[in-house]
Amino acid sequence: MGDTAKLTAGGGDYEFPVKSGTLGPDVVDIGKMYGKTGMFTYDPGFTSTASCDSGLTFIDGEEGVLLHRGYPIGQLAEHSSFMEVSYLMLNGELPSQDELDLFTYTITRHTMLHDQLRQFYQGFRRDAHPMAIMCGVVGALSAFYHDSTDISDPEHRKISSHRLIAKMPTIAAMAYKYSIGQPMMQPDNRLSYTGNFLRMTFGVPAEEYEVVPAVEKALDRIFILHADHEQNASTSTVRLAGSSGANPFACIAAGIACLWGPAHGGANEAALNMLHEIGTPDKIPEYIARAKNKDDPFRLMGFGHRVYKNYDPRATVMQKTVREVFDALKVNDPVFEVALQLEEMALNDDYFIEKKLFPNVDFYSGVILSAIGFPTEMFTALFALARTVGWVAQWNEMISDPGQRIGRPRQLYTGPTERDYVPITQR
Repeated sequence: MGDTAKLTAGGGDYEFPVKSGTLGPDVVDIGKMYGKTGMFTYDPGFTSTASCDSGLTFIDGEEGVLLHRGYPIGQLAEHSSFMEVSYLMLNGELPSQDELDLFTYTITRHTMLHDQLRQFYQGFRRDAHPMAIMCGVVGALSAFYHDSTDISDPEHRKISSHRLIAKMPTIAAMAYKYSIGQPMMQPDNRLSYTGNFLRMTFGVPAEEYEVVPAVEKALDRIFILHADHEQNASTSTVRLAGSSGANPFACIAAGIACLWGPAHGGANEAALNMLHEIGTPDKIPEYIARAKNKDDPFRLMGFGHRVYKNYDPRATVMQKTVREVFDALKVNDPVFEVALQLEEMALNDDYFIEKKLFPNVDFYSGVILSAIGFPTEMFTALFALARTVGWVAQWNEMISDPGQRIGRPRQLYTGPTERDYVPITQR
């Protein structure tokens, strides 16, 4: 008999099984709690509730650990590629060279969009936010690729997964091109996944586009670092939408909508805006003082993390990457100096050390993306592009789980008790 947890409530004693994963804290299985006790648990934000079991990603926030299928994120970012990590997330193991070549070939041959989707873009206002366009276009994919939306068919799930991963860079690049009034660039099958995205975003038909290796590597690394992050808000949204049997394109569109929220996907944009507000290194002490003042509305963005109570393991990789990009592009930007000095001061300030406000991945990624040439409104679209791999892997895992049920959170009702309708003439 395994461990059990005892609950004493309403004059009765109840026991519930305790389950253990391969890593992380044990969980109390309260699936039969309502039937036994007539009560639910109350957990706003589900911060103490495991909504599923998963073999994809593990986070230890106290120790600053992030594993994808068991592999530390630092090792993957240093030695792997986004295509290899995508294969790993979808299939569970790192590929052989032949398997990676076939997977990369397959993704590359799915990058083009149905030509009628070009007209779809014309329906958006010229100044539409890229995330608004991505929500609409990704949701519309099911109308163009309905030959792969039978979620009970493993082959359909595989094809739609490949299509989503392959087409997201094209969709994001076309959203950018549409917003600035430039011609949309078709994919080039000779380039890598990330190199192709850079060309579709910044290239023009009038001249050849040359991919800068350091930039390509940095962006590929950013994609790896954002590939998955366990049961965060957008991933939970994808799973909840998928639990109803919705097609994968609709589920990913729901994830994009959730990611759009500034508390989730917009953090690197907020961090960059803060660095611009500070402006020059000499103003850093003033802003640090403001951050410590509870009565001042200013907050240091890009520091601390909801999950990581230690240094964000993704930030360690980005700290090195930001220097490589600035060296390759010969960028001389005061924002870079502000970022470096702010990081150093915060890491040596007792206030930040005590509160464990360490720089997170958003602190660095915004600076890098800006240096490459992306406007801030594209930052979240890039996040969505990378996170599509995680969303698709999580969706596949959920659909394949025989114990999967439609999501149905409970509530603590605080409205009026039952009352009789009063005719309008008597009110």
